[in-house]
Amino acid sequence: MFKKIIIPTMVFIGMSLMAFYTGKQENIAEEKNSVVKSEAYMPSIVLELFTSQGCSSCPPADVLLEKVKKEYPENVYALSYHVDYWNYIGWEDPFSKSVYTKKQRDYNSKFRYRSNYTPQLVINGKEHFVGSNQSKMYSKLNVYKTKKAANAINLDVKKTSGSSISFDYTVDGDFTNKQLRVVLVLDERTTSVKRGENRNRVLKNSNIVVAEKYIPVTTQKGTSSIAIPKLVSSNDNLTLMVLIEADNLDITGAIKAPIVR
Repeated sequence: MFKKIIIPTMVFIGMSLMAFYTGKQENIAEEKNSVVKSEAYMPSIVLELFTSQGCSSCPPADVLLEKVKKEYPENVYALSYHVDYWNYIGWEDPFSKSVYTKKQRDYNSKFRYRSNYTPQLVINGKEHFVGSNQSKMYSKLNVYKTKKAANAINLDVKKTSGSSISFDYTVDGDFTNKQLRVVLVLDERTTSVKRGENRNRVLKNSNIVVAEKYIPVTTQKGTSSIAIPKLVSSNDNLTLMVLIEADNLDITGAIKAPIVR
C-alpha cells in the first residue's frame, strides 16, 4: 500500500516541477521577445520617387525631393527610381531599369492601385501620393518624423575600389521575416534630353538609384558588398544606403553613409 501511494506522489511532484520550469522558461522567452519587439529607434523617413526623364510632369517632383532631403538631412532617405515605360516615346532614360518598374508595380499591388504612374512617391513602403504634391509631402513628413522606427542599422564602410564597395552592418531590433535592401545612390547628374516630352531641356536629376541588392537577415551582424556600375564616373558623388524591410514591403529602419573615393 505504501509503495502504491508514494510512487504516484513522487511522479506528481516531478511533473509539477517540470511544468513550473517549462512555464518559467517560456515566460523568460516571451519577455525577451517582447523586449526586442517593443524597441523603438530614431525615425527614418524613406522617400522613393518613381520618375523618368521622359515624363514632363517629373522634373518638379525631382526638385521637391532634393529640397526635402536638404531640409531633413538626418531623417530623410531620398531615392529616385527611374522607370523604363516612358522610353517608348523616343528618349531612353539612361538610369531607367525594368526592375524598378517591377518594384513600383509590386508597391501598387500592395496599395491595390490599378497601375503605375509618374511621378509617384512612396513613403516608408506604406503609402503613396503624387511626388510633386508639395502640401501632401510636408503633411506626411510631419506625421512620419514623429514615428519611431522598429529597427536601427549600424553601417561601417570598409573598402571602396573602382568597382565595388564593401561594408559591415549590424541590425538592432526584431528582424524576423525581414531583409536588407542595399542601395547605391548617385547624388546628382545633369542630362541634355534630345527627344520625348522633355526634349531640348537640360535636366538635373538627384538621388539616382544606380545599383541595388537584397540580403536576407539571418544574423544580427554581417559583411557584404555592392558593385559600382560602369555609368558612375570617378567624379560622381555616391551615397550608400541600407534599408530593412518586412515581407509586406514596409520599411522599418535605414542608415546612409557618403562614399569617399
